[in-house]
Amino acid sequence: MATFQSFLVCITVLAAMVITPSSAQLNAGFYDNVCPQALPKIRKIVRQAVKDEPRMGASLLRLHFHDCFVNGCDGSVLLDDTSTFTGEKTAVPNAGSIRGFEVIDKIKAAVDKACKKTVVSCADILAVAARDSVYLLGGPSYEVQLGRRDATTASANDANRNLPPPLFSFSQLLSSFQSHGLDLKDLVLLSAAHTIGQARCTTFRDRIYNDTNINANFAASAKQNCPRTGGDNNLRPLDATPKKFDTTYFSSLLKSKGLLHSDQELFKGDGSDSDKLVQHYSTSLNDFWNDFSVSIIKMGNIKPLTGNAGEVRVNCRKIN
Repeated sequence: MATFQSFLVCITVLAAMVITPSSAQLNAGFYDNVCPQALPKIRKIVRQAVKDEPRMGASLLRLHFHDCFVNGCDGSVLLDDTSTFTGEKTAVPNAGSIRGFEVIDKIKAAVDKACKKTVVSCADILAVAARDSVYLLGGPSYEVQLGRRDATTASANDANRNLPPPLFSFSQLLSSFQSHGLDLKDLVLLSAAHTIGQARCTTFRDRIYNDTNINANFAASAKQNCPRTGGDNNLRPLDATPKKFDTTYFSSLLKSKGLLHSDQELFKGDGSDSDKLVQHYSTSLNDFWNDFSVSIIKMGNIKPLTGNAGEVRVNCRKIN
């Protein structure tokens, strides 16, 4: 069965490579000749990081998402503020929330040492670390397209404008994703990255106290660790199996147990196309894995810097 699932993922990913316009600029074998040790080195460090703290897998996946949705997958999310720009780390959706920078630093140092030169971009490290995190938490191992280069600037304002907050309505979510060349199916599948990890009280407080389309017992349970005031950073798993990349996220939505308002917006029980997708993936792990692989590769192809554009940073936190 595992072999058959891997075959399906491979075939589906090949199809995504054919139909995604920007994929011609990236390729899975980009580092095969210049540094074949790069990807195994990334996998090794991510494996240890996830073993030490399973939540880190979700954090690394989220870094890739937050990078790509702000001016493309260019590693800009990793840049510290400078005298010439205020970066994305301090933007409202990111401040005190995104994490995993130390793991990326560790990967960068190890990869550059293994390659004996600086050839692997920080943007590519984010993409590969996200894939490895999904795989190490029980999900599919899709083929990452590579060859991105790193941005030489970042913008907190652009992050504030482009990252969809957890209070967004369905129409706002869809509009946000469509602005990046993604569609309804991508919205549902990429939102399902919330099948792993945890959320802070501040991101779901409004839902558990004010939303009506929420399971009463589920809301009561969430309130125990998320008071109306205070406890902003108290954590709660995004679904019942936060350390496993499975279909529990979709099953939770069917029961009105989506932790974030934006998640529950994907299933309202009104027979919409979004409802149908949630229902389908709740009972088909294979289809979820295959289609998620296509969608995250598609997301990873959002406006990459290639060729001579940008740079390959020596330090992911600052421009060369």
